Amino acid sequence: MKISILGCGWLGFPLAKSLVKQGHIVQGSVSREEKKPLLANEGITPFLIQLSPAITGTDVATFLDADVLVIAIPPRAGKFGDDYHVTQIKSVLDNLQDSRVQHLIYTSSTSVYPESNAVLDEESEVIEASPLVQVEKLIKDFCKKNSKRYSILRCAGLMGYERMPAKYFAGKTLQTGQIPVNYIHQDDVVAIIQSVIMNNWDSLTLNLVTPEHPSRAAVYTKNCEEMGLPLPIFEEPTSPLAFKVISGDKLLQVTGYTFKFANPLDFIYNA
Repeated sequence: MKISILGCGWLGFPLAKSLVKQGHIVQGSVSREEKKPLLANEGITPFLIQLSPAITGTDVATFLDADVLVIAIPPRAGKFGDDYHVTQIKSVLDNLQDSRVQHLIYTSSTSVYPESNAVLDEESEVIEASPLVQVEKLIKDFCKKNSKRYSILRCAGLMGYERMPAKYFAGKTLQTGQIPVNYIHQDDVVAIIQSVIMNNWDSLTLNLVTPEHPSRAAVYTKNCEEMGLPLPIFEEPTSPLAFKVISGDKLLQVTGYTFKFANPLDFIYNA
């Protein structure tokens, strides 16, 4: 199978390497010329592709000549504005009109759900103004109109290896210790996307999140201890804090996937 991955960064690069090992033809995009050799050394055909916000590159048509397209670029907001990512994806879809891509996979985020003090699944209310929600709708409408399959993968907090809670919370004073985490390890996201590619499930939206949701205090403390960093200091909040627990039950029911790291307390990181 020929697979193109738009955005070979923290998630897209390990996904591409794993797919190459499985025998697939993999094309990957980077936004800087100096990154191309990193891909080539792993058997990935590199493309220099920019989304600023229109998609441009030396050979966009060849890059999009694939059976599957995985869009794994993080949304850029801030000074670019909330519409920037929406415009990026519109440009990609415009260039897919005449492509042979039959399956479009988009890595969204569980940030589309509001903090509603509840367990939330794929049918729960989302934040309609979110650029990610707007992009999800664009992709669904495009795929329905053009008889293509889509997979919207709403990833929880992406952790693993150099991404670790200790890097962000060591030594800090926090009031959020009792709030449950919604995390998933990089290895599991890669394996789930591979399963989605290899199976002919109908178009679907899935939450990608671990089955277990320990408290932030438990996760942060353990990770800081493992890394030899100052422990966070947890205080009682002055008022109740909003939270959400993301359900991944649909993922398990549809795919039968077995997690490598079902509990964020067991995640592995780079020292």
